[in-house]
Amino acid sequence: MGFDVTRFEGEVDEELVCPICSGVLEDPLQAPTCEHAFCRACIIEWISRQPTCPIDRQTITSAQLRPVPRILRNLLSRLCIVCDNASYGCSAMIKLDSLATHLAECEHNPKRPVPCEQGCGLIIPMDELKDHNCVREMRSVIHTQQQKMADFQKELAECRFTITELKREVHLVKEFMRAMRVSNPAMRSLADEMERDEVIQWSNSLTRARVTRWGGMISTPDDLLQAMIKRSLRDSGCPLNIVDDLMENCHERSWPPGLNSLETRQNNRRQYENYVCKRIPGKQAVVVLACENPHINEDMMAEPGLVMIFAHGVE
Repeated sequence: MGFDVTRFEGEVDEELVCPICSGVLEDPLQAPTCEHAFCRACIIEWISRQPTCPIDRQTITSAQLRPVPRILRNLLSRLCIVCDNASYGCSAMIKLDSLATHLAECEHNPKRPVPCEQGCGLIIPMDELKDHNCVREMRSVIHTQQQKMADFQKELAECRFTITELKREVHLVKEFMRAMRVSNPAMRSLADEMERDEVIQWSNSLTRARVTRWGGMISTPDDLLQAMIKRSLRDSGCPLNIVDDLMENCHERSWPPGLNSLETRQNNRRQYENYVCKRIPGKQAVVVLACENPHINEDMMAEPGLVMIFAHGVE
């Protein structure tokens, strides 16, 4: 629908008036052949009932409608119109092309969002302030948030159940593969390949780490620290079949010959930079997997890999 002609300053040229609604053209479109112009909403509704031009009855479809020429748009934009909120006290007379911007900022707009100054601080439409009750609104907000929390907890419980079921299925498959590996030598290589792929997939999910202070390595971590690192490995998705082996290899007693004493570590420090290290999430620790470090000498590597814990210096 077009703009009421009585809202405009002075006379409005009839070329700028919609023949359907008799209002000043709003978002106008024109017919392709006769070039008669109409409000977008007016002509689309008209065509949905009868696909002809309202003036000369030439056949048209909505797909044939096109924007009006720039000169017509310029004439419309220069018209001065009274603000929509004139009845609420706004006395502004603005250019038609600035109306939308003005309405968004008009202080007399009854739907303009304003903060409640009675204490709750909620943002509400200005015309609803007089009936606003802080206690009632806050109760409504709390109820809505509680409902959302309940829905979230329900969804979380369902996700946990699904994850538990998937883990159980994965565990069954792994147990089956282990049994087949023992009973059928042909399955051994397949099972090994599947486990290797799982380790690689997990490793690819970790962030590449850079150790800046190899001297900060803790070669004999206590039980509490080992438990924290083990939990982080599990939380990161580390394949369960290698978690215990990796944690066994976090203490120098299980490290390969090139690392199992302070003297050998000092002698081999220059080789540390060749390690491909992955950060154990949230910890000053890295995992060095054998599958990612085939270039490292055997006396500096262990299967399935090494866990190195640091006091500091991991980026």
